[in-house]
Amino acid sequence: MATAPLLGLVPIGKFVFSHEDAMRYKRRLQQLLDAQGVRYVDLEGVIPDGMVRAQEHVAPVVAHLRQQGIDCLFLPHCNFGTEGAAGMIARQLDVPTLLWGPRDEQPLPDGARLRDSLCGLMATSKVLHTLRVPFTYIENCRLEDAALTSGLDRFLRAAHVANALRRGVRIGHIGQRIDFFWTTIVNEAELLDRFHIEVLPIDMVTFIRHVRARAAEHQAAYQREVAQMRATMEIVDLDDDQLRHILAVRDQMLALAADHGLDGLAIQDFDSLVDELGTYGFLANSMVSDTLPVACESDIHGAVSTILLDRALYSKEPVFLTDVTIRHPEDDNGVLLWHAGAPLRMRHPEHPVRVGHHWILPSPVSGMPHFPLHPGPLTVARFDGRTGEYVLAVGEGASMDGPFTLNNYVWMKVDNWPRWERTLIEGPYIHHTAMAYGHYADALAEACKYVPGLEAVRL
Repeated sequence: MATAPLLGLVPIGKFVFSHEDAMRYKRRLQQLLDAQGVRYVDLEGVIPDGMVRAQEHVAPVVAHLRQQGIDCLFLPHCNFGTEGAAGMIARQLDVPTLLWGPRDEQPLPDGARLRDSLCGLMATSKVLHTLRVPFTYIENCRLEDAALTSGLDRFLRAAHVANALRRGVRIGHIGQRIDFFWTTIVNEAELLDRFHIEVLPIDMVTFIRHVRARAAEHQAAYQREVAQMRATMEIVDLDDDQLRHILAVRDQMLALAADHGLDGLAIQDFDSLVDELGTYGFLANSMVSDTLPVACESDIHGAVSTILLDRALYSKEPVFLTDVTIRHPEDDNGVLLWHAGAPLRMRHPEHPVRVGHHWILPSPVSGMPHFPLHPGPLTVARFDGRTGEYVLAVGEGASMDGPFTLNNYVWMKVDNWPRWERTLIEGPYIHHTAMAYGHYADALAEACKYVPGLEAVRL
């Protein structure tokens, strides 16, 4: 899942204008992709000069790229454009498609021009619209311009996100929906039919039985890890047996993901686990979510949200399902992103992990992680829906200073919080949102273009 998508590079030319100049741009573009570390396959050895210039090139190009298993398509117009071939290649491959061409230089001294790339792009865009092929467009710019490199990166991330819902994801649901959380009621059949989202039910009794067996089988190894935890964390009112069970919960979750090919997990969290193991399991969530998206409180749409954001990150950084909670006491554009079970990699380096009691639900049971998150740019995303209409809300902000609180949290500053708030309240959303560091809202919004029935909403 961490691997970036495989790009099919299909240079487009035409029998008119300079073929030599088109070949020069093809080679320069290949060099750029190599320098950027983009995974791609081209048409060398498939058609003459590795460039589409005629309608008869459609069949061999499509066959080659299907055999290579590309995830997305790039149609750079190197001198003009054979729009019919470009349109049919994109339609038959049916993958996210990128359209771009180099900015044309001034005419030669004799008035001739080496290419009319912009003109060709307009012709191909019309054909793509006619064939109902969605596509991403990068403005006509020079090859060395930042617009091309940033646009290419955004497109590749968008394609990776979109393909999650085009090809299918699997979410393991440990337990069942918490009865008083009506906000997490979902239509599993519709998710499967429309977005290829499969929810795998995992029986809580079986899960707890396996956790206990794992804790007993690996007691010595877990005890060594418990000693390390006590040396690096502040642990309140948890005995070694309870800590071993937390570690066993972590490993059972990871084992389920590996055994069933899961892209993410949703877990009930309470009350069964708490009652049976004598501890909250949110610290296990923190450990698992360092490498695998985890949604607490049986939030299936939340799990989808974390998986989509994880795809935009190429799974290189963790994702956290937060609560949107209170407004900043002094800044009208600030809001608190808070919950428990944040990835340990998100911890603020100046604050150690404290594992203690649940401050909202007074109880002698311990096991809740407490630590603030580190500063940085932020992206939030929420996949949700109602009565057959699905949306992906995306927005960006940055961390900000704010008051101390408990569990895992970061204060976020955005451009216009009252507008965000109204959008979230009036849309089909709940308080849970996926959160990650970095800015990826453009890629997430662009991904919706390739997922029928999913509308992007900008916060």
